[in-house]
Amino acid sequence: MFDKLDFITEKYDELAQKVSDPEIINNQPVWQKHVKEMGEMEPIVKKYKEYKKAKSDLAEAKEMLDEGDEEMRELAKMEISELEDTIKQQEADLKILLLPKDPNDEKNVILEIRAGTGGEEAALFGADLLRMYTRYAERNHWKTELMEVNDTGLGGIKEAVILIKGKGAYSRLKYESGAHRVQRVPETESSGRIHTSAATVAVLPEVDDVEVDLNPNDVRVDVYRASGNGGQCVNTTDSAVRLTHRTGSYMPG
Repeated sequence: MFDKLDFITEKYDELAQKVSDPEIINNQPVWQKHVKEMGEMEPIVKKYKEYKKAKSDLAEAKEMLDEGDEEMRELAKMEISELEDTIKQQEADLKILLLPKDPNDEKNVILEIRAGTGGEEAALFGADLLRMYTRYAERNHWKTELMEVNDTGLGGIKEAVILIKGKGAYSRLKYESGAHRVQRVPETESSGRIHTSAATVAVLPEVDDVEVDLNPNDVRVDVYRASGNGGQCVNTTDSAVRLTHRTGSYMPG
C-alpha cells in the first residue's frame, strides 16, 4: 500500500510542476487534464501527508519516554496513545481512498422518490426525504432541478424526480438507493398511535449525450388504422404507428 502511496505522491508533485509551466498553461486542454488528475489525487496525498506527520510525531513522543522528568513521560504516554489511535484511523482511511473508483462517481444524479405503504403519512415522509436531499445538495454547493413532482395537495408527494448537479454527487448519493422507513406519530393521526411508513429512493447517474446515426432504410414503419363502428374517420385515419429498427442483415419478406 505504501509503495503505491509514494508513487501517487511523486506523480502529484510532478503534475504540480507541470501546471505551473507557462508552455502547458498556454495549452489549455493539457493543463485542464493535469489539474483534473491532481484534483483526483489530492485527497489521497493530503491524507498520506497527515499520516506521515503522525508517524513522525509518534517517534518523537516515544523518544521522550527515555528523557525528561516523570511529568514529561506521562504526557508522552498520553500523546502516544492518541497518536496510535489517529494512525490506525488514518490507515483505514487510506485503504478506502485507494479503492478503485466507480466510473460514474463524478457524474450528476437523477434521484427519484416514491411514496410506499402508509397512505398520506408515506407521502409526507416522501416530502421530508425530498427536502432532506435538497438541503444536503445545497450544503455541498450542488445545484438542484425539480424535474417532476406529483403532490397530494396536503403537503405530501406521491413521487418526485430531481436532478442534482455537482462534483462527486453520485459517489455521495449512490448508496441511498433502496427502501426507507420511518416510525412516528403522523401529523394525520389524532389518537397518538405510531405508524410505519415507507418510501423508495432510486439514484441513477446522469447519462452522457450520445449521438446516434440512424439510417432511415433500417427502419420499418407499420401503420395501423381503427376498424369497426366509430364514425367517419374509421379506416381512414392512421391511429397507431410502430417503428422497428432492423439489423443490417435483415431483409423484409
